[in-house]
Amino acid sequence: MAIPWLTVLQAVPWGKVIENAPKVADGAKKLWGSVGRKPTAPQVTPGNTHNTSEQARIAELEAAVVALQAQMLASSELISALAEQNTEVIRRAELNRRRVLALAVVTSLLCLVVAKLWLG
Repeated sequence: MAIPWLTVLQAVPWGKVIENAPKVADGAKKLWGSVGRKPTAPQVTPGNTHNTSEQARIAELEAAVVALQAQMLASSELISALAEQNTEVIRRAELNRRRVLALAVVTSLLCLVVAKLWLG
């Protein structure tokens, strides 16, 4: 079943989307800034008190933390990029909305002029 895209697009509160786009972009930049500055997990030097299985477990946990931090960094970078793209899409949508409105006004005026000339 096809989605009625026009209905979906009309249901979007574009005013609020346009109003909140800069906030979303700023939030994504702050997230990217805070995550990007965090250092990777410190390496624990095993002491004499740990046995081999505990050392292996610590090493596995450290590797998992590093992997999670890398995923978080990649995710925040993606969120930042998407927020910037969202801001650009909204800016262009608003520009197109204004152009369509201007075109509708010009077309209406031309229709009135043609009707007036036609009917004499």
